[in-house]
Amino acid sequence: MSGLQRASVAVAGVAESDLGQVAPHTSPTDLMAQATMRALDDCGLRLSDIDAVLSATSQSRYSTMALCEYLRIKPRFFDGTMIGGSSFMSHLAHAQAAIQQGVCEVAVIAYGSTQRTVSRAAASPREYNFFETPYRPFLPASAYALAASRHMHEFGTTREQLAEVAVAARKWALMNPVAWEKEPLTIEQVLNSRMVSYPLTVRDCCLVTDGGGAIIVTSAARARSLRKKPVYVLGVGEAIGHTTISNMPDLTVTAAAESGPQAFRMARLKPADVDMLSLYDAFTITPILFLEDLGFCPKGEGGRFVAGGAIAPGGKLAVNTSGGGLSYCHPGMYGLLVMIEAIRQVRGECGARQVKDCEVALAHGNGGVLSTQCSVIFGSDATL
Repeated sequence: MSGLQRASVAVAGVAESDLGQVAPHTSPTDLMAQATMRALDDCGLRLSDIDAVLSATSQSRYSTMALCEYLRIKPRFFDGTMIGGSSFMSHLAHAQAAIQQGVCEVAVIAYGSTQRTVSRAAASPREYNFFETPYRPFLPASAYALAASRHMHEFGTTREQLAEVAVAARKWALMNPVAWEKEPLTIEQVLNSRMVSYPLTVRDCCLVTDGGGAIIVTSAARARSLRKKPVYVLGVGEAIGHTTISNMPDLTVTAAAESGPQAFRMARLKPADVDMLSLYDAFTITPILFLEDLGFCPKGEGGRFVAGGAIAPGGKLAVNTSGGGLSYCHPGMYGLLVMIEAIRQVRGECGARQVKDCEVALAHGNGGVLSTQCSVIFGSDATL
């Protein structure tokens, strides 16, 4: 985004809410508030320090207002931008702009969902689309299945290569104490599991869990005075491609091909400088597409790039070290959790799954049906 300055702001605090399946009387706003208080504790700030609130959730039309009311905050700046799972990367860019301009000083970006408890259908009601709904697609899976099928047809990508993404995610999840999935997974198990929308089986599809999170953003100068090591926002990029899958110009090219270069230009970095990737993995095809569109391999080579455990622990590139939406958690709009893992990796807080000498991490969010793409590059003190 034009006008944003490299490393002018930093993330000072991060936290997850309770994850998995929450109590039946817990609301999305409860989870946002819970994560906010935990993130404040993480950085040593108080609720009274927050003067900007940004949030989005599919279960509340007025999530930002609801969170402000719940926490009894009257912010100087607020934002309820809703572009699906990438909303939170967009919120971060907007918070950075507001902090740079002196509109606010401390922003919280929060999310919460109870989609597992109330059912995904109730949590994310579908609009009637006159051009797609009569064909009874199983959305969003059928949309991503179209992208996967086209990639297989055009580039020779195999179902086994798609399965590699799920297996790698599971191996990372087994090192994450709060991950939903606790059992090993093989390529054969992915291929032989229940078909959802060809070529995607249930193990090619993300989890359905409750959960949420929050991050606290402030100026780089203020972040350096707080409890935890600051993680600087080096670059951001945002792009919208389409809304409906039938209007996607090319099923194998996402708007990450626009958002990624924007973020890299602002960060003054290139893909080779990135130590770990946190990619929105709603389905196994998405990391393959994003690896290509963000510049980590040529278009069409994503399937071959991930083969042989290349993105699993011990592989050539650390991808989705939390276990991702496929094995860690996926409470609907997952983008905030994507950023939290990248931030913790730069902090060096990830225990058994920690990437050695992680100074630069890229978090990429996806919204809708490959519709909106937002990229954020985080860095440590060593990148300044």
